[in-house]
Amino acid sequence: QVQLVESGGGLVQAGGSLRLSCVASGRIFSIGAMGWYRQAPEKQRELVATVTSGRSTNYKDSVKGRFTISRDYAKNTVYLQMNSLKPEDTAVYYCSANVRSDDTSWYVYYWGQGTQVTVSS
Repeated sequence: QVQLVESGGGLVQAGGSLRLSCVASGRIFSIGAMGWYRQAPEKQRELVATVTSGRSTNYKDSVKGRFTISRDYAKNTVYLQMNSLKPEDTAVYYCSANVRSDDTSWYVYYWGQGTQVTVSS
């Protein structure tokens, strides 16, 4: 099995910054894409940012220029640096990873438990 553990959420004023971290552990042969999603109350979960094994990144339009995704491949860790936070960024943020557990298996998506980010106005 694979576990994803997020940290770094919290309460911050508008204009402030937070850095989220997510560590993948367990039975890992290789990891493809890793990313961050978020879900606000009564809304669907949405993609925030992803980074592939080839270091390509993708961002939700509304966070471009404010958020930066990065990855430590040796530590199976993905980060999300969030600057210039806005109240509309308030949500539970989930880490995801596309993991292959051995050289005979397919890639499977795993999710973290989520971390709350609250931005006050």
